[in-house]
Amino acid sequence: MAEITFRSVLLLSAVFRVVLIFYGEWQDAHMAVRYTDIDYLVFSDAAALMVSGKSPYDRSTYRYSPLLAFFLMPNSFLHQSWGKFLFSASDLLVGLLIHRILKLRGVPEKLSTYSAMVWLFNPFTFTIGTRGNCEPIVCSMILWILICLMKDNLIQAAFWYGLVVHLRIYPIIYALPIIILLDPLYFQHGKKPALGQWSFRNSESSLDSTNAEITGFWNFFRNLITWRRVVFGILSGTTFLIFTGLSFYLYGWDFLHEALLYHLTRTDPRHNFSIYFYHIYLHYEHELSILEKLISFLPQFIVQLILILRFAPDLPFCLFLQTVAFVAFNKVITAQYFVWFFCLLPLILPWTNMRLKWRGLACVSVWIGAQTHWLMWGYLLEFRGKNVFLQLWMASLLFLAANTFVMINVIRSHVFCPLFKPSSSKSKFDISDQFK
Repeated sequence: MAEITFRSVLLLSAVFRVVLIFYGEWQDAHMAVRYTDIDYLVFSDAAALMVSGKSPYDRSTYRYSPLLAFFLMPNSFLHQSWGKFLFSASDLLVGLLIHRILKLRGVPEKLSTYSAMVWLFNPFTFTIGTRGNCEPIVCSMILWILICLMKDNLIQAAFWYGLVVHLRIYPIIYALPIIILLDPLYFQHGKKPALGQWSFRNSESSLDSTNAEITGFWNFFRNLITWRRVVFGILSGTTFLIFTGLSFYLYGWDFLHEALLYHLTRTDPRHNFSIYFYHIYLHYEHELSILEKLISFLPQFIVQLILILRFAPDLPFCLFLQTVAFVAFNKVITAQYFVWFFCLLPLILPWTNMRLKWRGLACVSVWIGAQTHWLMWGYLLEFRGKNVFLQLWMASLLFLAANTFVMINVIRSHVFCPLFKPSSSKSKFDISDQFK
């Protein structure tokens, strides 16, 4: 049997996505149920408004940066599927960047390829771009930021981080672990940081997570203000303000409300995976009190803080857990949000002791089973008109429990490996001695 190469996997993935895009065009023209995501129609309408010199926010429900509509302007004069090809190309770029990150950390070629295939052939991901959803662009930017950090390209990392937060506000949750990672423990003047390699995973030099956590945060508070942290904060903040300020200059309060404030205060009464939807639905005509808003935000904040304090040195693992927790505890959850952590999942697979049989299969079955159970009640409500709001809310609670179950098992099976090796020039009280 011929050995599978990453190039052949990437080529097959590209062909598969092109076929899906053309199939989607056929389904849209011949079937009652459309293949194209409704959001893609919103993007296209907003882009068409920009081509005619109008504001993209004249299109109701367009709640994104004007940059997205700008990228899709060729939809109006080149081809209506331009955006799908752009998003699918970003989808393939995610697979390429996953493979690149793993190779930089010394993961064997075969394992790197199989890990990238978890993204490239995941039904949740390959349908996202071909249906016209923009999330692959955001995912590719986040992975590129990781590569920039790994190569100590601080200016690029800061620029792209500021831009990605402008495009989609949720990556703001990654700010604290990135700042923590920019520590003199790993970065020395005139030296490239040494990456934690895959070969350390079973060696005696592999760090214990508790020791790394305690020592790492002692160094964080001892060296709170460093030039790398200051530069990253200033450059990323400036980039965000420039793009946001320019958008505000062009489109005023419509932009500010639709693209930013809406996502910070969003309360969606429609059924979604969130455990909060039922309470919002029952009280939609009444403004939520400050206490109610605090109660819904507090669990998310606490879980994020705990994960960051515990796992920040192992940055890809920390970002994955943060994203799963952020989605699971959010006030609004839709299926496209799952792509946010699926792009990070392949980065942690080489460092897990979980095997597909049996614990891995149990995690996959529980997560998909809880989601399928929720979809059954959603179908009865949406298409059959049944009054099953309470049952749907119970299904949302079950889905939260499933996410929690998966997170616990992933944490228990993970081999902690910091992204960077501590510099050998640090004092004997630092954790670098454990790498000898």
